[in-house]
Amino acid sequence: MSESAGQALWHNFLGPSPTWYKQAIVGFLILNPILLFTVGPFVTGWVLIAEFIFTLALALRCYPLQPGGLLAIEAIAIGMADPHTVFHEAEANFEVILLLMFMVAGIYFMKDLLLYVFTKLLLNVKSKKLLSLLFSLSAAVLSAFLDALTVTAVLISVGVGFYAVYHKVASGKHHSADDHDHGNDDSIVDTHHRDLEQFRAFLRSLLMHGAVGTALGGVCTLVGEPQNLLIATVAEWDFVEFFLLMAPVTMPVLAAGLLTCLLLEMTGSFGYGATLPDNVRKVLEEYQAREMSRANPRSNAKLVIQAIVALILVVGLALHLAAVGLIGLMVIVLLTAFNGITEEHQLGHAFEEALPFTALLVVFFAIVAVIHEQHLFTPVIEYVLHMEASVRPAMFFIANGVLSMISDNVFVATVYISEVKAALDAGEITRAEFDQLAVAINTGTNLPSVATPNGQAAFLFLLTSALAPLIRLSYGRMVIMALPYTLVLGGVGMAMVSLFI
Repeated sequence: MSESAGQALWHNFLGPSPTWYKQAIVGFLILNPILLFTVGPFVTGWVLIAEFIFTLALALRCYPLQPGGLLAIEAIAIGMADPHTVFHEAEANFEVILLLMFMVAGIYFMKDLLLYVFTKLLLNVKSKKLLSLLFSLSAAVLSAFLDALTVTAVLISVGVGFYAVYHKVASGKHHSADDHDHGNDDSIVDTHHRDLEQFRAFLRSLLMHGAVGTALGGVCTLVGEPQNLLIATVAEWDFVEFFLLMAPVTMPVLAAGLLTCLLLEMTGSFGYGATLPDNVRKVLEEYQAREMSRANPRSNAKLVIQAIVALILVVGLALHLAAVGLIGLMVIVLLTAFNGITEEHQLGHAFEEALPFTALLVVFFAIVAVIHEQHLFTPVIEYVLHMEASVRPAMFFIANGVLSMISDNVFVATVYISEVKAALDAGEITRAEFDQLAVAINTGTNLPSVATPNGQAAFLFLLTSALAPLIRLSYGRMVIMALPYTLVLGGVGMAMVSLFI
């Protein structure tokens, strides 16, 4: 019997997502207008945030762009946010959008060099504890001077590369096979199942150490995160002044974060501790040997070009010669021009990873527009501003941290620093108090926000990347794996703010 039009429509709606998931999204869409006209926009706004987090939490069931986008469209349609406000939020984050469009694609064309370097690192450093520390510390140093999303794009590219090499062999194919879908486990040989699961756990732990490392380094400098530059501009701090003012908080937190990384690997708790299986190591060693034996003047020239462009990239980002996205576009032009990638379909693959996330980020800006227009954070801000001066920095740290866990930390920082600057201009606080609160805002939006993928763009990028479903990295698993870091970074950060700021 052929299905009816209604059944066909329901079948097509959100594709292969579970029926209960589809019903939940439809329920949200029905509930929101009812709530708006019964309990008002403030409560409805917070419910909308919870619904959007639901779509992120179940990203492996359905990519969040579609259900989250439906929620955002409805919010605008029922008047909870103006389209112009959404555009303004996107415009304010235009550099981030450019970064995702071009820098991530630029990293794609550097994957041969990255896989070569990281394969050497992975195979030569036998200790998982040392390897984890290297991943975390490298990500921290790079994020302090470059950009967390760029560093995360590198980690994702490396992770996909390693996974694809082993998955081919685990499927009974040679690692040189080109026609292989590494997202399909149907052809996995029985003897490889256990090793594949352990390899996934190994990659998950390395990726999470690296992702947290981007937060550890990103908080330290004026250029580490977008909100850092925003706060520094309002406070009129230069690079050195910013680093020195943050150091009493950021340096102890960095040390505590690296110590946490080591302890997690030693104890094997919270999903960490998995080592590289011997069979996987053997496959990667064979892959490396094969690649070295196949080296010829043309392939060597490609690696040299990628290394030169990588150096140009680091210098350009460290000196901030241009917007990050424009530097990424330069990387694409240089790598494709000098490595002979000149056909349009060859270029298209590079943009497949980042553009869905770019679209999701703009949908997220629509939710931020609702937060802005409905003043959802105003009660918290006013409550903290009216506290005693002695406890205000610590409370600002907590308030910014909690709000950054559920919203965009750039938006939270923008709202708080604007309110504090207004209080300074009105004579309600002194310049010394302003500096204290600015430090609390910066560290508060950067450190506790590792608790969820909502708070850190790098975490959200990792969650929605092509790598996440391959290594079974879900929203819930990310929250669990980030929990010890959240407690340590948040706890040490708040203690340092209370004692020294």
